[in-house]
Amino acid sequence: MTSYTKVQLPFGRTHLQAQIPSANLIGVFEPHGIQQTADEHVLISEALEHPIGSGRLRELVLPGQKVAIMASDLTRPCPSARLLPFVLQELADAGVREEDVLVIAALGLHREMTPTELEHMAGPDVYHRIQVINHNPQDVVYLGTTQRGTPVEVFRLVVEADFRVSLGNVEFHYFVGYSGGAKAIIPGCASKKTVTANHAWMVHPDAVSGSYVGNPVRADLEEAAAMVGVGFILNVVVDAHHHILAAVAGDGIAAHRVGCDWIAQRGKLVIPKQSDIVVVSPGGYPKDVNLYQAQKALDSAALAVRPGGIIILVAECPEGLGNAVFEQWITSGLTCDQLLDRIQQEFVLGGHKAAAIAKVALQAQLMLVSPNLVDLSLSGIEHQAAVNVALDTAFARLGSGARVLVFPQGASILPQRLADGE
Repeated sequence: MTSYTKVQLPFGRTHLQAQIPSANLIGVFEPHGIQQTADEHVLISEALEHPIGSGRLRELVLPGQKVAIMASDLTRPCPSARLLPFVLQELADAGVREEDVLVIAALGLHREMTPTELEHMAGPDVYHRIQVINHNPQDVVYLGTTQRGTPVEVFRLVVEADFRVSLGNVEFHYFVGYSGGAKAIIPGCASKKTVTANHAWMVHPDAVSGSYVGNPVRADLEEAAAMVGVGFILNVVVDAHHHILAAVAGDGIAAHRVGCDWIAQRGKLVIPKQSDIVVVSPGGYPKDVNLYQAQKALDSAALAVRPGGIIILVAECPEGLGNAVFEQWITSGLTCDQLLDRIQQEFVLGGHKAAAIAKVALQAQLMLVSPNLVDLSLSGIEHQAAVNVALDTAFARLGSGARVLVFPQGASILPQRLADGE
């Protein structure tokens, strides 16, 4: 009688259960089990009291100055509502009036947040005391051009502020290396022209997850952000339940790098061997709010699947595909080779996500378990009704002896080079 191992996979705000033959399961790999070592209030307070590469925020800002605080939008798991009161207290201690503070949702080119979403992002108390607005990528000021040719256009209210504070969470990013730091400004509060030019560097071989040294996208966005001035950052690391595990504050580069190294320690995992089948979840909401975001988990899975194997992506995607240009590309009927040729001929933001999926699809068969995308024909992706149906299909194609790896937090890990002998 076959013995099965049941694995819980984050799916939106709930879970799906995969049943995997125990004899076929190589392992379930999650970020290293680093637990909260202190109350999050202590972690945040200590980060602000002991900034890295910078003076305390209250020492950097002067009374009467206009302060812009950039906060992550709803596609990021940054707990801004829990960070803002600490930042606002630092500003109050510096003598900054609440009417001189502006909280900006750093949308990049994502959709605007609704008033209800903005209130949730900032927290009800802050939302009703402080002005909270969406970034406007059309109301920008030109500041110059980077060495790599990116025209730097930043939201006017960010530029006009006397001082800027960037909030964010640090995690692996499939071509910027890591999220967080100056990314709240570029691309967070930039124009479409700026974002497109910066992200065009994603095709460079050094634009990879888990690397900030020599990464052209990260270097370019930090050069661009420096033109307006990053000011001060407060970044956190969160677990699957959005509990804060670590916090760093201070200089936009020095403090960010400490956060990146913490993430690397937690999320870089050595897998014993490549597998025939990889089952991966981005990690639930908000990482699977749409396919545009959930795609990031495929890059982790691609590092762990053998050529010709199968990746099963489990993602709720309540907002569907999540981007109009991405939708045009991924539903165009073009083959994966054609999508990659197209992005190399002309980089188009949104199209780059379709090309990223196509790149993985040329390496392995892609199956998607999502009830919200079953009516669409997606290039390189095959729909499956349920995770266990997808597993049955995968075993039927690859054989009953196919080996399986599972990544419940696929957007938060980076599988490493295989062990010796594999």
